[in-house]
Parts: sequence; C-alpha cells; structure tokens
Amino acid sequence: MAQRNSVPGKTGVKRVKIIGTGSAVPDRVLTNFDLEKMVETTDEWITERTGIKERHIADEKTATSDLALEAAQKALKDSEIEAQDLDAIIIATSSPDMLFPSTACLVQSKLGAKKVLAFDLLAACSGFVYGLEMVKGLISSGIYKTILLIGAETLSKITDYTDRTTCVILADGAGACVLTVSDDESEILSTYMGSDGSLGDLISLPGGGSRLPTSHKTVEQGLHYLKMNGNELFRHAVRAMSSAAEKALERAGLQGEDINLFIPHQANFRIIKATMDRLGISMEKVFVNIEKYGNTSAASIPICLDEAKREGKLKRGDLILLDAFGSGLTWGSVVLRW
Repeated sequence: MAQRNSVPGKTGVKRVKIIGTGSAVPDRVLTNFDLEKMVETTDEWITERTGIKERHIADEKTATSDLALEAAQKALKDSEIEAQDLDAIIIATSSPDMLFPSTACLVQSKLGAKKVLAFDLLAACSGFVYGLEMVKGLISSGIYKTILLIGAETLSKITDYTDRTTCVILADGAGACVLTVSDDESEILSTYMGSDGSLGDLISLPGGGSRLPTSHKTVEQGLHYLKMNGNELFRHAVRAMSSAAEKALERAGLQGEDINLFIPHQANFRIIKATMDRLGISMEKVFVNIEKYGNTSAASIPICLDEAKREGKLKRGDLILLDAFGSGLTWGSVVLRW
C-alpha cells in the first residue's frame, strides 16, 4: 500500500488557491424510469440503493474533450484568466477521447493555449483530488504559476446497459478549476492520498490495453465495458474515504466539526452517508447532487464545487473538505480554505 502526503506550512513554499470554477453536462437526461425500460430495475430500487434519480448522458457526437472544453471555458471566464496565460492543463479522466494524444492536448488545441504543458492523469474517481495535489506541488515549487485542472468523463461510452449494477450509476460530465499562487487567506491547506493495487480487480476496464488488446473476442465478451464488484467496493470505500479525510484534517490541524462544507465524490448516497457518520459531520454541511448527475467519476467533485459556488454555498474563509475513492484502488482527501 503506497501513501503520498503533503504537509502545509513549509518555509519558502508558495501557497495555492482556486480562483475560478466551471462545469458542463450533456443535455440528454436519462431517468430511472427510462432505465426501467432498458434493464431489469425500478426507480424505487435505484433510489434506495444509490440515491440517484437521473443522470446526463452524452450523444454519439460528444466526447470527453467536448465537455472538458466547455467546463474549462467557464472556469477561465470565472477566473478572468486567458487561456494563453495558463502554464499547464491537466485533465483527470478514465474515459479519454483516445489513448493518445491525451485529452488535455486536445483541449489545449481547442483553447488556443499554445506552448502550454498538457497531460492526462488517471486515478479514476479519485482523479480530481490527485490532480489537486499535483497542481499544489507544481505551483508551490515556483516553476508554474497558473494551472487549469479538469475532471471530465463520458462513462456512458464504457457502460454496459444490460448490466444493472453499473448502468444505473454511471454518467457523463466535466468540472474545471483554475488554480494559482495565493496572495490572501485562501489556499489548499493539506492533502492525503493513498492506493492499494491489490484490490484493483474490484472495479476495472479489462479490455483494450496491452493485457487484452482489442479483438473480436474481447468485444464479444464485453471486456470494453466497466466491471464492478459493488458490495466489496462499498466496504472499502467507506473505510478509505473516512481514513483519508481524518488524516487530511489532522495535517491541517482541524477536526470534522471545523469544516463548513464537505464535498465527497458522488458515487453512492449510502457511501456518502456512512462516511459522513464516521467523520461526525452533520448532513447540513454535506453537499450532495448525486440525485441529478449520478456518478461522473473524476468530474463529480469539481461539478459539485462549481454548483456550490453558484448557489452561494461557498463563502470566503470557509473550510472545505473534499474526499474521493476510485478504481486502483485509489483514494484521497483535500482540505482547503475558500
């Protein structure tokens, strides 16, 4: 089991803050009642097991880079930053347009951000919080000043709509943040990341890589669809998310009750509730929008951040706790002052 941690407050290290947010979801909405016509399930079963009522699904012409671009443009406008003034673009995704070039390079081109560092990051649902730690390190070093971080997914492209354990959960969307050097009290206070590759088979996309290259056989066997062991994941998710949040809070010198807003990865409402109970954080402090968007993997937390900001739920000086868990297995938590 590997752990990588960052500690705030080191002398000479630049502080980092979020200065703009944006998000995008496809127009098409797939409701639980729509799914009742596609697979053996009911609105009641889905709602009780996941908390999801509907999700947004991309059409055939929409790829991950399209949603990422829209979210990026909104975040840049919100931050009053021009694309050419960025130093780097990082996209966290498990559903890139293609294996290469990276989705970040495709977005860089569409933004007209020439000569900007661009690359993808793969940590599944934990991708955005992993990205925050990476951005924090890059900016803190003084080498980079302003970075665009995007979480974007079109999970519908790798979803088997005959498998009710996955198709009722997964969805599409993108969220983006612009981060730069902090000149006020706003900053990322602490992070805590972890992984355990021995449990990687609990959620995976078996086909299409060097282990099982694309062939008629892998397609016929449905190996290019996401596979998940939901019951086992639930147990590991609650434990890992709770532990990561506790450690990130400890590194920031805070307790659960100090947090103004808790934004967990929107995987399953039961996981959110169990994690919240372990951390001793009241429901009034938890931001949940899973009922509208489903599980958008790396996009879920930045979508929440943008929606919370637009709804006036993020106030200057608020202490925010971000918490995620995903394939790998990976997990991570971030504490920041808004």
